[in-house]
Amino acid sequence: MIRIDVPETGQAWVELTPEQGRRLAGSGVVDARQSPYEPGIWEVTPNGKVGVALIGDVEVWVTPKLAIDRLLFLVGYAADPKGWRDEAVHLNVREGLVPAIAQALWRQSERALGQGLLQGYRTFEESSYVLRGRLRESDQLRRHHGRVIPVEIRHDDFTVDIPENQILLAAITRLLTVSRVDAESRRRLTALRIRLADVTGLVRGTALPAWQPTRLNTRYHTALRLAEIVWRATAPEHSPGTVAANGFLFDLPRVFEDFVTVAVSEELHSRYGGAAYPQYPCHLDDALAVRMRPDLVWELGGRPAAVADAKYKQEKPAGYPDADLYQMLAYCTALHLARGHLIYAKGNAQAARHVVRHSGIEIICHALDLTQPPARLLAQVSGIVGELAA
Repeated sequence: MIRIDVPETGQAWVELTPEQGRRLAGSGVVDARQSPYEPGIWEVTPNGKVGVALIGDVEVWVTPKLAIDRLLFLVGYAADPKGWRDEAVHLNVREGLVPAIAQALWRQSERALGQGLLQGYRTFEESSYVLRGRLRESDQLRRHHGRVIPVEIRHDDFTVDIPENQILLAAITRLLTVSRVDAESRRRLTALRIRLADVTGLVRGTALPAWQPTRLNTRYHTALRLAEIVWRATAPEHSPGTVAANGFLFDLPRVFEDFVTVAVSEELHSRYGGAAYPQYPCHLDDALAVRMRPDLVWELGGRPAAVADAKYKQEKPAGYPDADLYQMLAYCTALHLARGHLIYAKGNAQAARHVVRHSGIEIICHALDLTQPPARLLAQVSGIVGELAA
């Protein structure tokens, strides 16, 4: 087993076989390029994901520059703003991302199950030799052609095998397959899985069941939000490459985009009303041939009043050093707006203002300092919203 440690904004030079290098390059987790000067040496650089992944016999650990508790706050806030505003999950962040997430999951799950497993009614349809509930007459006639038994029935059972428990079990099972989970967390998670033994496990590749926050499942809310975070971070589709990668990965540009979209939308709605739409569908041309989807468009009176795009890193592809500005100019022109907003993570881009010649369109670049405590971070968002709605 080969382990590679690389910081989010750094690189690592490691000795790999051609097969190992090709696997890394095709995984989508990191970028890997063979050195033109030293045979067998590969340059490994992150491509926006942080966490740990096992690719063949190579374990890759990408360390975020952002503190672990801040990272989890961004992810959790996007999933459940009210539940994460005050950092409901307190983490021991000294050991890194995976141990911190594992500790948070078992602590919140134990708290949720402290009063016993939540139960609820589920509807079952089955063949039985005993009549329970209601007879499904059409199924009975179609399947058994007039025979009395078995009978096709539909009945409700009060059971622990409900979506809330299935989601917890799925996240716990997934996390137990991830390397670098500390010994205490592994023991606690295993004990929780045993407590959920009467709950149906999810088949790999299936989606999580749907659940709705209610008064009855209040004690489960934080644990369920965290379980959904774990599920997304361990999902196979998180690695779009041609090589399967098992692990725990956060896509930082997506995390940042989701946080900005949710935080700005909430603030706009609470202070100014109107409606904020993520991934707003619009077109650049009159023929409606060129589609565009700004990250966020705020409408007042049914018409676009402001547009914003979240960018974790400043885009500087070769030949187009200001692609973000060109993109925002297109949004403002198509939506007939005099001002557009680009929201970056501080350190990756600086705050600035640009007025486009001959059009008067102003493009404002904001920089969010993600290292700040949640209250100050949300205060920054509030300031951006004030400018956006001006």
